[in-house]
Amino acid sequence: MDERTIIQRLHIDIPLLSGIVLLCLIGTLVLYSAGSQDVNLIYRQLLRMGIAFILLCVCAQLPPNILARWSLWIYLTGLVLLGLVLLIGDVGKGAQRWLDLGLFRFQPSELMKIALPMVLAWLFCEKPLPPTFFRIVVACVMIILPVILIVKQPDLGTSLLVATAGFSILFVAGINWRLIAGFIAFAALSTPVLWYFMHDYQKLRILTFLDPEQDPLGAGYHIIQSKIAIGSGGIYGKGWLNGTQSHLEFLPERSTDFIFSVLCEEFGFMGVLLIVFLYLFIIIRGLQICMNAQQTYGKLLGSGLVFTFFVYIFVNMGMVTGQLPVVGVPLPLVSMGGTSMVTLMAGFGILMAIQSHRRLLSE
Repeated sequence: MDERTIIQRLHIDIPLLSGIVLLCLIGTLVLYSAGSQDVNLIYRQLLRMGIAFILLCVCAQLPPNILARWSLWIYLTGLVLLGLVLLIGDVGKGAQRWLDLGLFRFQPSELMKIALPMVLAWLFCEKPLPPTFFRIVVACVMIILPVILIVKQPDLGTSLLVATAGFSILFVAGINWRLIAGFIAFAALSTPVLWYFMHDYQKLRILTFLDPEQDPLGAGYHIIQSKIAIGSGGIYGKGWLNGTQSHLEFLPERSTDFIFSVLCEEFGFMGVLLIVFLYLFIIIRGLQICMNAQQTYGKLLGSGLVFTFFVYIFVNMGMVTGQLPVVGVPLPLVSMGGTSMVTLMAGFGILMAIQSHRRLLSE
């Protein structure tokens, strides 16, 4: 059995896997520096990464038609878990977002980033596209339900990502441009209502985004220190392990939400170009898989997963550079964390399953 046959049997897409592995390696290097060279931190991250890669391989074995049959049940399970979070969820940093399973904590809102695109792709693939108005209404209800449950945790950043994942499926399904304009108008008109229901700390984040200098030692401290770290990196950076903003502890949340600032300070503009190139490579490869998919379900689901990955990157880089409000979104495959990495790897595994299924049909 030659190497190509083994890869085909494992349903692994080598170009996509190569980009993911390179990003994870860079992320581990940056995390070692951002985490004050704590070896135990790296061991824990590598353990999470190993579990995530195992899940990627498992998801890659699942044919899209099997995923389609499971979609509704996975979505309903996600809704039940989100309800349990509000009832018996574990509280951390002032938010009730986790379920304590004994050996580890699980964040059900991460599951919904995959479950929602799956169920919407299943809903739309059953009938010819573009979808009818009735199916669009049903899809909107399916999007709103988990978003409301996530907002109540509260977790505004994840709720926006979940909503984006859902509406990206609507867009790819080919809904009328008038409906898109209506959605945008509705979102703009509902902004005052959304502001009324926001928590005080969420309002403060918006105000800080507009003028971080109004409270430089309080609410604006994160973004000001982040900009200093990014600007001080220059073209080539200060060198690995030589970042002053992170090692002198001026930069908060440097291992999670603001790890991009550490990368900018130590590796400079050239380091940013490298990581952006890797992100673009993964996104382009994902879009190629979607375009080549032979089933509507695969095209819709893959597009939703790729778009969610893009929004992850866009929001994190935007917030650490001061272009977007701080909403607590990690930098994918680089920031420390378990649940988000597992979710992303599961999504990449599904993309590989879509690609390998296309290959098998063509042979």
